[in-house]
Formats: sequence, C-alpha cells, structure tokens
Amino acid sequence: MFAGFYDEIHEEFREVVREFVTREVSPHSKTWDSEHMIERSLWSAAAENGLLGLAVDEEHGGMGLGDYRFRMIIDEELARANALSVALALHLHDDWVLPALLKFATAQQKQTWLPRFMDGSFVSSVAFTEPGAGSDLRSVRTKAVKDDDGGWTLNGQKTFIGNGISGDGALVLARTDGSEPRERGAETSFSLFLVEKADNPGYQPGRQLEKMGLTASDTAELFFSDVHVPAGNLIGEPGRGLEYAKAILPQGRLGVATSAAAVTAEVLRQTVDYVGQREAFGQSIREFQHTRFQLAELQVGLEATQRYVAAAVESFNAGSLDLVAASKAKLWASEQAKSSVDACLQLHGGYGYILDYPVAHAYLAVRLLTIFGGTSEILKETISADLTG
Repeated sequence: MFAGFYDEIHEEFREVVREFVTREVSPHSKTWDSEHMIERSLWSAAAENGLLGLAVDEEHGGMGLGDYRFRMIIDEELARANALSVALALHLHDDWVLPALLKFATAQQKQTWLPRFMDGSFVSSVAFTEPGAGSDLRSVRTKAVKDDDGGWTLNGQKTFIGNGISGDGALVLARTDGSEPRERGAETSFSLFLVEKADNPGYQPGRQLEKMGLTASDTAELFFSDVHVPAGNLIGEPGRGLEYAKAILPQGRLGVATSAAAVTAEVLRQTVDYVGQREAFGQSIREFQHTRFQLAELQVGLEATQRYVAAAVESFNAGSLDLVAASKAKLWASEQAKSSVDACLQLHGGYGYILDYPVAHAYLAVRLLTIFGGTSEILKETISADLTG
C-alpha cells in the first residue's frame, strides 16, 4: 500500500508474517497446488504465529486486532509468495465464519468455539451456496427440522464450498420454517448453524471440484443426510439466518477487495521487473513506448484501487462500513485486478502463458474474485438499488 497507510506496529507484524510465509508456505506451495490440498500443519503453524482469529478479543484468548490493516498484511505477504490459495482458505475462516460467531454467538458458544478457531483445531467452511442457489440465497433448499430434544435434523446439499474437504465444519444456511424455494420465503424462513463434521456420519464431503485456479485450496460439494445438529449449534435466533448472512457480507467483500489490491500490486511489481530484463529487437521490452505507457496506466489504476480500498478499510475500522460501500470496493478492486493481471500477462508474451511464471497462476486466480462473495452483477444491483431507492 501507499506510504503512511501502515504504522510501525503493522510493519513489525509484517516481519512475523513474512517469516512465517518464508518458512511454512513458500517451500510447500507447489506441492499443495499439485496435490490440490493444503497440509493441515499449515493451520497449526499459523496459529502458533498468532495469524488466526486476529479479531478475537482478549477475554477469549485473542489479541483483539480489529484493525483490518493487520489482515491486509497477511494478504500482501501471501501474494508476494504467490500463495493465493492459502489467502483464500484463511479468508473463508476469518472473514466469513468468524464474524458470525463474534457478532451473533452466545457467550457459551464463544467460549467453546473461539479458542478452536485460533489454535487451528477447527478449520471452517461457509456453506451457503447450492447447485440452484448461488447469489440468490432465498433459493436455498437445505432444510433443518426441529427435533423433540430441541436440536435439529439437517438435510440438503451445498456446493462451491472452500475448505469443504479439509475443514472440520461449516457455517450452514438452512430453511427452518418448512417452506419450499418456489415459495420464495421471507427472510424469516432461514437460520444459521455451525455444523461439525466429527461424529456425524451424515455430514459427507462430495467430490473435490477441479478449479481453473487456486488449486491448493480444496473446494467441494457437501451433503447432509439426517445430520443431527445440537440446539447449541444454532447461531443467534431462529429465522434470522438471512439477516445474519447479510450482516457478515461487508467484511467478506472487504476481504475480497483487499486480496484483489494485494494481487494487483504484486503482479505489477513482477511485471515491471520482467519487462526490464526481457529483450526484443535489441532492447529491453521496457524501452518500447507502448510498454511504458501501459505500465503508467497500470500504476495509476493500482494507486486508485489502493486508495479506494484504504478508505473502505478505514470505514470498517470505524465500524461504519455498510454493504453498499463494501460492494463498491469489491466491484472496483476485483474488476481492476482482472483487467490489470490480464494486461501484465500480455506484457510477459508467451512466457505469461506458462505456469512456471507466477503471472499465469495469478491470471487464473483473480478470475474468481469477480464471482466469489457476490458476482459483479449482483454487486451492481446492490449499488444501483441504493442509488434509486
């Protein structure tokens, strides 16, 4: 990011993150990509370095680092190591599931789960989307029916679930009023549950989905067949699940925006180095006017993105980032990342298409950013609705 955005304490934290990435991530990332799975030991190592559950308060054993700049530093250092799959896995855990617990869980639930979120013993997934319900969560079919003992029986299918195979449980959005999707139930039709895989034979990850990028991050289908969910695993009040899902969207979308800014900056840095070393027609590629002009445009676009994302982070830190503002930041940053990385790949020429070069992996990875957490089209609907009332 730009000068003055981070304070000295953030740069001290960066040294911890950089050392962790150098030791625990960089030596293994190619293996994880080829095996389509991040080793579980990464989560334990991240926990030992204090990189999980940054926002958990001291009362529950955390550091209470609600300043999102600390989270951004993790993104930047993982982008620097070309480990975008790891960044995604951590975001799912810390920016989607954890906020639901911090905002809506009871004191007893926090005491039970928050330590496990921080020590790496419970890796979480977000199980909202289904084969027929992506951004349109009112089309969710998964149902939870209340049992005589106060618990719930869960049945349904989810898809596109990051950490779906490697994870220990999922934050599940389910219908709890007996309605059907065709009825387009009201917001009170849904509830949120933290469902644990252990000792639950009806909780079955399906096949691992082969993605075009971010291959080290496992993504799968999840199947729930008569899964017993204890009453204590209901998050918040029944019937308010859709409301809660919307409440965590600003942080989730901010996480996508900060990732996009980090990747854009790193790929541009790599591209500037490459065009200075690569020669064509007796001179470095950087000497061609077209290259210089394109680099200038990319730098201006990057700085605009960084300033925009920084403003969103400041709003988040102040507790005022709403869904519309987060949607704007994600829309701008993700679309800029997509176009900027594409331009950088072009400047690499034929080598940009070879997977030995990080720009090729970044090109495949950033294509998800305009989809994950709400497609660009859905974000435009959110923004335009705010404009027109």
